[in-house]
Amino acid sequence: MSCNKKKFNILLGCTGSVATIKLPVVIQTLIEKQFTEDAKFEIKVILTENAKHFVDVRDITPDVTFLTDADEWNAWKQRGDPVLHIDLTKWADVFVIAPLDANSLAKMAQGLCDNLLLCTARAWNFNKPIFFCPAMNTFMWEHPITSEHVAKLVQWGYREIPCISKTLMCGDTGNGAMAEVDTIVSHIVEYFRSSNKDEI
Repeated sequence: MSCNKKKFNILLGCTGSVATIKLPVVIQTLIEKQFTEDAKFEIKVILTENAKHFVDVRDITPDVTFLTDADEWNAWKQRGDPVLHIDLTKWADVFVIAPLDANSLAKMAQGLCDNLLLCTARAWNFNKPIFFCPAMNTFMWEHPITSEHVAKLVQWGYREIPCISKTLMCGDTGNGAMAEVDTIVSHIVEYFRSSNKDEI
């Protein structure tokens, strides 16, 4: 890798879907990609309280920063202190919510923001991309309200990385599985390639 690497700040978000178990693979794939892309990726991850159930951050490289709701509140004590969800929207070049479960999808579509991840999404600057990767049981995916919620996010400027059909963790087979890791990473890398980031 050259000394003039391009720097790219990647913010990942995980909600309470079992697909969060793929987070270590997403991170590892991104770390490997930075060598082939002659880039320097800095990665931060927002975990909702439910997402924490599916991943042990001790199993992931210490170079990645993990953030939770507690970090939001611990960072602010008085007027003038940093507001974490605002700082994250300024820091990140791209925000990828993978997975986005049915509950968080519904909240986002209604404009709710009761945790760090949803606050960051609500405050997002749409001059930069924000991707979302739906992940839920097939029956939940096929519920009529789901297509309405997805369409609303897309209308607002969110970029969908569509779910796929496969045998789900619950044993059902059908649509609703999160997109493959390589597909998710390819969207991030493609945006990186097309951007005009200054070299450091």
